[in-house]
Amino acid sequence: MSKSKIKKSVVFPLVMLAYLAVMAWIGRDRLDRGEYLYYFGIIGVGLVIILLLYFSLRKKEQLQQRREEEQQYGTYEEEENQDNNPKKQ
Repeated sequence: MSKSKIKKSVVFPLVMLAYLAVMAWIGRDRLDRGEYLYYFGIIGVGLVIILLLYFSLRKKEQLQQRREEEQQYGTYEEEENQDNNPKKQ
């Protein structure tokens, strides 16, 4: 069982999303000047980067969890080999 804590794959993207929101608020003068493409383009690129960060961290956590489970419990292949080749007593 894993510890009940907030995962990195959730925390880091949320922090980055808060940062993006602050930067969008600071840069709202560009929106007022009519630079719509620049303003929303930067926000869009930031959102894509945050999504990529989330999925890559989530994949990394899943692989790490799988490695820990295999280390603790073994693999199905090892179990099948033990069933097919019983030890001589």
